[in-house]
Amino acid sequence: MIREDLRNIAIVAHVDHGKTTLVDEMLKQGGAFRENQVVQDRVMDNNDLERERGITILAKNTSAHYNGVKINIIDTPGHADFGGEVERILKMVDGVLLLVDAFEGTMPQTRFVLQKALELGHKIIIVVNKIDRPDARLDEIEDEVLELLMDLNASDEQLDSPVIYCSGREGTATVDYTQPGTDLVPLFDAILEHIPAPEGEPEEPFQMLVSSIDYNEYVGRIAIGKIDRGALKQNQEVMVCDYHNPKRQYKGRVVNLYQIEGLKRVPCDTAVMGDIVCISGIGDLTIGDTLCDPEAVEPIEFSAISQPTVEMTFSVNDSPFAGKEGKFVTSRQLRDRLQRELLKDVSLRVTDSDTTDSFIVAGRGEMHLSILIETMRREGYELQVSTPRVLYREIDGKKCEPIERLVVDVPEEYMGAVMEKMGARKAELQHMAPQGSRMRIEFLIPARGLFGYKNEFLTDTKGEGIMSSVFECYQPFKGEIQNRNTGSLVAFESGTAVAYGLFNAQERGTLFIGAGVPVYEGMIVGQSPKAEDLVVNVCKKKQLTNMRASGSDDALRLVPPKIMSLEQALEFITDDELVEVTPENIRLRKAILDNSLRAKQRNKK
Repeated sequence: MIREDLRNIAIVAHVDHGKTTLVDEMLKQGGAFRENQVVQDRVMDNNDLERERGITILAKNTSAHYNGVKINIIDTPGHADFGGEVERILKMVDGVLLLVDAFEGTMPQTRFVLQKALELGHKIIIVVNKIDRPDARLDEIEDEVLELLMDLNASDEQLDSPVIYCSGREGTATVDYTQPGTDLVPLFDAILEHIPAPEGEPEEPFQMLVSSIDYNEYVGRIAIGKIDRGALKQNQEVMVCDYHNPKRQYKGRVVNLYQIEGLKRVPCDTAVMGDIVCISGIGDLTIGDTLCDPEAVEPIEFSAISQPTVEMTFSVNDSPFAGKEGKFVTSRQLRDRLQRELLKDVSLRVTDSDTTDSFIVAGRGEMHLSILIETMRREGYELQVSTPRVLYREIDGKKCEPIERLVVDVPEEYMGAVMEKMGARKAELQHMAPQGSRMRIEFLIPARGLFGYKNEFLTDTKGEGIMSSVFECYQPFKGEIQNRNTGSLVAFESGTAVAYGLFNAQERGTLFIGAGVPVYEGMIVGQSPKAEDLVVNVCKKKQLTNMRASGSDDALRLVPPKIMSLEQALEFITDDELVEVTPENIRLRKAILDNSLRAKQRNKK
């Protein structure tokens, strides 16, 4: 049976190429909203973090209708750190819209997601987005995508993929960019023509792979996947099995069955082969499980997700301010929350460390882990995190480290500063090409060489540079890299920072706190320009005497402090420092708080 009334597609692209904006217009023109309905921009980015940062973090399902055909659309993240989200949902679809920015062209994440789609043999529709940009390079983009397809060993059929030119913001599409479009009809037509309709046997026993997991306080775990064959009814009994673990089998009952219509989950009694459905009522389901008919237990193969490359230690907050701001502060609560995250995020790993109150959490990159930390702090968790460390592997008896493919796009005048920093970080130049007044430079760089570099990069390029990276491979260890050549200003005693103490301390370096902020001994209150740490007393008050002299009581002028975001704090700390994260504050601290103990430790070294 071929279901001509259905198409399943995923939209994949590099970060900021306009996937979510295009999905907005597809929903509007696909009848998902009423004529007079007020709809916010980027309607698919529905959690606070996504809207604040302007990026998609979680893959999400939606659907539109065109000419009597239901089109299931999956919006995916564009950031390499959330690549695990893209890898697992590609099993749910039959084709891919590959979105490419009309100026930026093919970027590292474009290569990554395209490679995954080609491996699964998916049909590709190339969508060149943002064609209304004044600096669009429409003549060159098609050739760039073709080169990339050839580079990734695409089949002849995939090399003949159709190209559609779109403006996601205007909601227009056209086959010929010299003729402006008026709506998205050419894109919808291309989807119906080139993306294959789901094929399968509706009369055979039911079988479905779980590709995504959601969680709801009322119904518990919700499994999302595409029915590969057969049909599924509400209250039907199914067998849960796992391709990689044949012994793991148990029965369950489908209590609730939903299909996705627009932005809503609509309850239904029956779903058949090709439908993307949401199921609740079965506990302990995880991504990669197969649901099938108890009479015909056949697990579906689920390709292994790429391994993490970066790890951090998450531990219970043990600073003097512990327990004052958070709701969840114990190691048990921290462990439960991390285990819960594992159910939804297949590219995360959590292992116990040597101590009972800390856990080693491994992910795809700093961004991947910092989003988890930010989510936890908003939920009321207090924790401490260490500096990120790369995961080494032994290959053929050699110590190997993860290498990233880094693409930087900078104005020509700042190229020298970037090249100098890249050399110190053991980067190898791969490719360099001018684009107007800017240069696009491609490097292979050790993942640890990128730690702490983003802020330096923005400073070196006066905020005009764009950088993005994606994991490339493992290569032999490249040698030591000097990451930070500055020290920290460390608080001498516990108390409240006062203007007089801060005024004296600001001559020693850049401060991170202002007056009236509570501090404790061992807390980092600023950055020293010298390589060693300095202990400063920001709580020191002015000694008052009964002698007065002209000019001695002038107002103290304080330089505004540098407020660190979570990512900046993680980039700043070194191996003997921690970031204390609470719902209300992000503080930096030394691992050993006592100044005299720290001095002894330093002398031993």
